Amino acid sequence: MLAGILPCGVATSQTSTVLNNQLQLGDVFSQQTLNVETVSDSTTANTTATGNVYSASTDSSDLDVRSNQTSSGDILAHTVVNVAANSGAETSLTTTAGGNLGEGNVYAGTMTAVFNQATTASTIKANSQIEAHEGETGQVTASTQAVANNQNLGVSYGAAGVRVNQANAGEVYADGGAIYGYVSGSAELTAGAMGNNVALSGDGGSGVRVIADQQNTADSIQAAHFTAYGQVQDAKTTSIAAGNNFNAVNQGYLLDATVNQGNQAYVRAQAEGSAANFGAGAAMANGVGNNAVMGAIGGEVIVDNTQFNEGGGIEALATYSGGEGYDGLASASASGNAAVGYSCADCSGRLTVANSQTNTTDVGATATGTLTTGRSISGVANAVGNTATYYVSRPGE
Repeated sequence: MLAGILPCGVATSQTSTVLNNQLQLGDVFSQQTLNVETVSDSTTANTTATGNVYSASTDSSDLDVRSNQTSSGDILAHTVVNVAANSGAETSLTTTAGGNLGEGNVYAGTMTAVFNQATTASTIKANSQIEAHEGETGQVTASTQAVANNQNLGVSYGAAGVRVNQANAGEVYADGGAIYGYVSGSAELTAGAMGNNVALSGDGGSGVRVIADQQNTADSIQAAHFTAYGQVQDAKTTSIAAGNNFNAVNQGYLLDATVNQGNQAYVRAQAEGSAANFGAGAAMANGVGNNAVMGAIGGEVIVDNTQFNEGGGIEALATYSGGEGYDGLASASASGNAAVGYSCADCSGRLTVANSQTNTTDVGATATGTLTTGRSISGVANAVGNTATYYVSRPGE
């Protein structure tokens, strides 16, 4: 791991220049097992495996970055928790596998940057499992995440001109599961798998210009989570899978985003949940080939969005099965290409959009809900080839 940590100081015309080159050829793996009899407070497990990690940031000065990251080996993060009796008031699992992770942040300055991330033909997999057939806990959360290329950007009280190029050819899997005899509170378990991901956050009156090119040529991107409870108060089982994902939100004068996404992978999201006795239970699956969200509060938004989805198809499957309880939900959503852009009417916001979407593959969503005795059971199945929503609204709408 090579990290660039840049000095802080008062506002000057100083520019910090960083060049980062990282090449990971071997396999990277992280594994842990917790065997729990009885604890009163908490059970926590964090498991992370990443090929390349890089971070650069400045406070009150300018930043110029050139970063090149390539990951070619298999990446595996694996967590197992065995509970005999009680894992405590809180049980928390975080399992993360990634090929390349980059971060660029500027506060009260200007960032100019080019980030290049590439993951070659390999396997990136995050795996987690809780085995507590006779065990109990107060509340449980579990996050199982696998991302081939991940770039995070932050701009506060400044300006940025950034280009991100991401190419993934590796298969990405996030697979989670949990079995509990009794959960007295909430249970929220999520699996997420993405080929390429860019997340940008701006605030403090910032102006941002970003160009993102995301190409996913992997065979498959899959996320799955399976849960079963004897008794649970509130249970949510969620799986999210995306070939490419771009999310940029700015609270400032300008967000100018040019996004080009191409996905060739089979994308599958599957969520299954069941409980013998429950208060509320939900299984939710969301699969998308290309997804882009671009918005600003307080300024202008300019969007040039191009999405092309082909290859293996998009599939979302959600199944919820309840014995005796109150409200059950099974929700499945699948789309080839999805885009959202928005601005704020009360903030003198303006929206300028050029949008192009092409989907050539099958898209399917399947939801199955079963309830033996209860108040309500709901199902939602939504499949769409291309969807785009652009709007200007007032805050709160």
